[in-house]
Amino acid sequence: MGLSLTKGQSLSLTKQNGESLTKIRLGLGWDSAVPAKRGFFGGTKTVEIDLDASAILFDANKQPLDSVFFNNLKSKDGSIKHTGDNLTGAGDGDDESITVDLGSVAPNVAHIVFVITSYSQQTFDMVENAFCRVIDESVASAPEVAKYQLTESGRHTAMIMAKLSRGAGGWSFQAIGTPANGKTAHDVVRPAASVL
Repeated sequence: MGLSLTKGQSLSLTKQNGESLTKIRLGLGWDSAVPAKRGFFGGTKTVEIDLDASAILFDANKQPLDSVFFNNLKSKDGSIKHTGDNLTGAGDGDDESITVDLGSVAPNVAHIVFVITSYSQQTFDMVENAFCRVIDESVASAPEVAKYQLTESGRHTAMIMAKLSRGAGGWSFQAIGTPANGKTAHDVVRPAASVL
């Protein structure tokens, strides 16, 4: 079990032995907060929530460089990959994942901001148990390094969840949890830049 982060808290991405993490996976998950409805034949039907995880890459001057999302599964430099779209949020654990090979991220990328958007414009008051977590993908056991559980809900359609920032000592991860509005990563570039 990794470190549980609160909103605004940061964490240096180093192992216990002091080495920097080299490959991580950001897992994002959520559940529907809308009660299941009774179906026509007496069964229950859960309301599906289609959220999308994305990564937006910025330079040191807060200028957007690239984005990785359901329609663009890989960054230009190949270091960041989206594992695919989940249309319902069904199931336990991570609903969508984005892997980052930290050593291969282009040198001009200073920040990677992770966002969740609602393509269908469902709002976050229909969502519960939203989280993001950092997993160390450089070892076979893939231990969880940190987890941020989102507590806010509301009438917004996007959430700036977290960011990775490159510093002199390596990469750091920060839990953000700032509401925004938008259907896709492109819609939330400006609010994502505002957290840098």
